[in-house]
Amino acid sequence: MAINQMSGKDGTKMFERIEYTVERLDGDYAYLRNEAAPEEELKCVARALLPPEISEGSRLAYEMFQYSVI
Repeated sequence: MAINQMSGKDGTKMFERIEYTVERLDGDYAYLRNEAAPEEELKCVARALLPPEISEGSRLAYEMFQYSVI
């Protein structure tokens, strides 16, 4: 299988850009809403993996295994 065709366990392409909104910050964790699928469960991510300047309501892009503010 070619790298650009690899899929994650949820069926999304692994190198596809995904945009999130920070819904809630709770200690060392942030809860993110997938903007393309707002009905899905919030994704819990360790804040150490996210840009330090985030706050509730921030928009993030996840691409190539990294989060960035958009």
